[in-house]
Amino acid sequence: MAETVHRLEPLERRPLTDRTCLVTGSSRGIGREIAFELARCGANVAVNYRSSDAKARDVTERIEENGESAIPVQADVSDPTEVERMAADIREEFGAIDVLVNNAGITVDRTFEEMTYEDWQAVIDVNLHGTFNCTKAFYEDIKTSDHGRLINISSVVGQQGNYGQANYATSKGGLFAFTRTLALELASHGSTANCVAPGFTETDMLETVPDRVREKIREDIPLDRFARPEDIVGMVRFLVGDRAEYMTGQVVGINGGIEW
Repeated sequence: MAETVHRLEPLERRPLTDRTCLVTGSSRGIGREIAFELARCGANVAVNYRSSDAKARDVTERIEENGESAIPVQADVSDPTEVERMAADIREEFGAIDVLVNNAGITVDRTFEEMTYEDWQAVIDVNLHGTFNCTKAFYEDIKTSDHGRLINISSVVGQQGNYGQANYATSKGGLFAFTRTLALELASHGSTANCVAPGFTETDMLETVPDRVREKIREDIPLDRFARPEDIVGMVRFLVGDRAEYMTGQVVGINGGIEW
């Protein structure tokens, strides 16, 4: 039998030129770096923000300066009406989306004994209900796209819990089950759903943690440092691309080696 010849094709420089991506909460932090990376790969990017208008416009301007396409889109993801308006704005500019990255998230940290209903509800509304709202608004787009991708950004805290973060851990843990279920429902359409669970990452959120607590957290990380946003974006880029078309329903931990 003739030997199979495997040809090594050169990597494309802009492998996402035919795709439109929405990244929620992308005016700063991990979401900002994801938006930059997807744009660098040629995608049209919708940069969602809730209140940081100037920061979102800075992101889109930097993307456009590099010759790519991006628009800022304001919406509080916890509000279904605002999300539907955002969806209409994106479709008017770019048409249907191919990729949704549910990244928007907040923290309101307190021990459970001190946590109020309002503390609990605020975090669940953005981190969990917000993911539902955005996925619901764009589900048909993802389902019918030739490159449909749903990517939920969770956290190692959703896997192992964390002192003073019952609301945050619950919201992020819920994304695992949500992702797995959507993966099963999207599979027959050829679209995928995956979850990325970063470890403690150098963002505005981590800066609010007291130094002594930060040091204790760092000591438990085998790689002995916090993640940087750029440590996360490579996996998101991979999941968006064609080489991940057979990968779905997975939770990918990027946490420096923390066991959970």
